[in-house]
Amino acid sequence: MLDIRTFGPQGGNILYKALAHPLAAEALIRMEAEFAGRTLAVYDPDDAARTLAALYPGLKPAHVYVHDTEQVGKPDGFGGTLRALVDLPTTEADVILALSFEDAKMRTRLKGLLSGRELQTLAPARLPDDMIVKGRPYLDKLNFATNFAFFRETDRFSCRIVTANYWSSYAAENLRYWMRLYDGSGSILAQWEQPVTQAGAGITIDSAAVRRRFDLPEFTGQLFIHVLGARGHDVVKYALDSWGKNGDPSLSVTHDANAWPSVRYATLPAPEPDETLIVWIQNSHATTIPAGAISFNHMGEEAARLIDHAVGPFETLAVDVGALIPGLHWPAQLELRSGRHLVRPRYEITQRGRTRIAHLNVERDNLRPDPAIRQFPPSLGRGFLLPFPILDPKRFETFLQPNPMSEALQNLPVRLDLFDESGKKTGSHFLGNLPRNHDTAVALHDLTDRAGHADLVYDFRDGGEADGWLHALMRYRNRKSDHAAETSFGAHIFNTLMTWRSEPQSYSGPPPGLTTRLFLKLGQKTALNTLRSFCCLIHPASIEGTDISETVLLLHAANGSLLAQTTIRIAPNGSFMVRPHELFEASNLDRAGEGGYVLIRDLTCRLFGYHGLEDGQGAFSLDHMFGF
Repeated sequence: MLDIRTFGPQGGNILYKALAHPLAAEALIRMEAEFAGRTLAVYDPDDAARTLAALYPGLKPAHVYVHDTEQVGKPDGFGGTLRALVDLPTTEADVILALSFEDAKMRTRLKGLLSGRELQTLAPARLPDDMIVKGRPYLDKLNFATNFAFFRETDRFSCRIVTANYWSSYAAENLRYWMRLYDGSGSILAQWEQPVTQAGAGITIDSAAVRRRFDLPEFTGQLFIHVLGARGHDVVKYALDSWGKNGDPSLSVTHDANAWPSVRYATLPAPEPDETLIVWIQNSHATTIPAGAISFNHMGEEAARLIDHAVGPFETLAVDVGALIPGLHWPAQLELRSGRHLVRPRYEITQRGRTRIAHLNVERDNLRPDPAIRQFPPSLGRGFLLPFPILDPKRFETFLQPNPMSEALQNLPVRLDLFDESGKKTGSHFLGNLPRNHDTAVALHDLTDRAGHADLVYDFRDGGEADGWLHALMRYRNRKSDHAAETSFGAHIFNTLMTWRSEPQSYSGPPPGLTTRLFLKLGQKTALNTLRSFCCLIHPASIEGTDISETVLLLHAANGSLLAQTTIRIAPNGSFMVRPHELFEASNLDRAGEGGYVLIRDLTCRLFGYHGLEDGQGAFSLDHMFGF
């Protein structure tokens, strides 16, 4: 496992992002070569030594010096103990590396302690000045708004990243997307910038266009994205559409990656007997993943199957999980133990000539069951709930599989509450206190004959534990076309005035989160079809007695200009199928063009939604939406 700190007391550890950035990696690899054969001492003012050595083993120190008197004498993580900075003059090392990007500051601080030894800092690994925000500290999170994306262009598949310049709502100007494309071997195929100068503009990154621009061969790899000039927050959000070509009917969509590597991932379904399940292992770092460092296991079981060969820097590896663990089939679920080598991986299922892509979710290693959730006051009502669509049972099958999503959780006490589109409750079904290794999948099309949605909620009638990180996998299948899609998400507390810790969450600002800003892309044309977008918009309500929504749909052109708007109203616990081509005039949709989008705004409540594309012939995609 990589001994890296991805989170700290203030949230994401920006030092990790600064050290792992591909440009920083190039400089640090050169530093590894320069220090080869020399004894290294480090001055570690910010507890970075273990993360640095994990990412760049050639920079493993012989001695670690600190200025915090309370840390002196504690284990240094390398078999020794932390030494006092004032003892640096007597070090046995050949060279001293100060783990700071501030070269002048370090040279001033340490000038009387070097005893003639060479001093190096992390300054060679700083990003160029035109990639950082002037007037902010180098390790400001806005300097490292980065993420990865699975990216593929072959004769069978194309894909497209779709998002909008939501940074402009935080006063960002002259935004630039800096991108580096890696092929399957981890080699750099292309590097470029895409300026985004118009406020609210739609942003698309099309795999076919990239291939043409750089005259590339086919590729299946990953795209590193760095948003330069970001404001507001450092989360790079997008939807990734994938579709088949040359007669392949596949169509799917998956959410953005989570930029922080995790120890484990879940929400991974075992394959059906006629399915091939591929997990795309994409190394997120410039250091090789050792053979055996990544494994898969049946959820709740310790016996693991190892990937028995190494994965190189930024390399992409397709792992056939069904071949790795033969005989294990849906509705069993799997766990990926990734050892912090990967940001949120994708999996791809092939069945009867179609593929669908979805993402795994972070399984928490720092979360424990919380008895307080069992004792929520009436002001929090049903508390945590996971809303998800029930598509028209006459046309679609809808399946749900609850997933344990923290290492410590051993059971899941849950029930399903069902609602039609008007918000009327149509049923409630207790699923039991499910064990961690359960193989349960619920067919909701057998429980109701109405379209609408369901909420997965905690129910402690048979005991059990809760950690507030309740997740589930939702799978949908068109009865006529056999096309399938799936998504997974986690529970929140919705639309209560009273709060519990960070709930109800807001996209910006402290809780309670009682407003909505969701992104719905418009459709696109492919060689085979015209694809139109839709979303199932849900008004989740943890408590009863709240008001009907006042939801404004704002149609934006690709350049960000507002073209039209309309208002819909959704009752608490109700839902609405938003299809832009049914709500806006065709002329305005034509003016919006590819890259246009609908912004879903509500100042009265927090809505949640699932979006996708459909071709009118039975193919569709589906994943949860993102907001900002």
